[in-house]
Amino acid sequence: MTVRRWDPFTVLARLDDDFDGIVRRSWGSAASGAGWVPPIDMVNLGSDVEISVELPGVDPKDVDIEVHEGHLTISGERKSEHTETAEDHHVLVRELRYGSFRRQFVLPEGLGAENVSADYDKGVLRVRVAGVTKPPEEPKKISVTDRSNNVVVQDN
Repeated sequence: MTVRRWDPFTVLARLDDDFDGIVRRSWGSAASGAGWVPPIDMVNLGSDVEISVELPGVDPKDVDIEVHEGHLTISGERKSEHTETAEDHHVLVRELRYGSFRRQFVLPEGLGAENVSADYDKGVLRVRVAGVTKPPEEPKKISVTDRSNNVVVQDN
């Protein structure tokens, strides 16, 4: 009888790969256009929204940010430092994701490229979209005129 050692990390990695395969089959790899999906944080900063995209190991020159037809698209590529054909190179474990990525967000009507700015620092891309939320309007009172007496009953 052969005794096999159970490794929970191998099981989790296989489950993660299986899930990725299901997602790719469901939506198609061409539709998603992504080899991996970087995690994001999205926060409200006053009337602006800031999207922080975690991109460790990605050269900012390999990142594209576009605004087109009401969509903000962040795409790029994380390149592997190792080539698969090197004779002395044998992958033992591969958990890092490489390849292209793409995240897309719908912009509120009336916002365009002039509302978007971006900076990159320490592996985090921050994309700021200005004027996403408008401050709530203050209530406005409407004057009421009594036509029978030509008198303003309520003046605001």
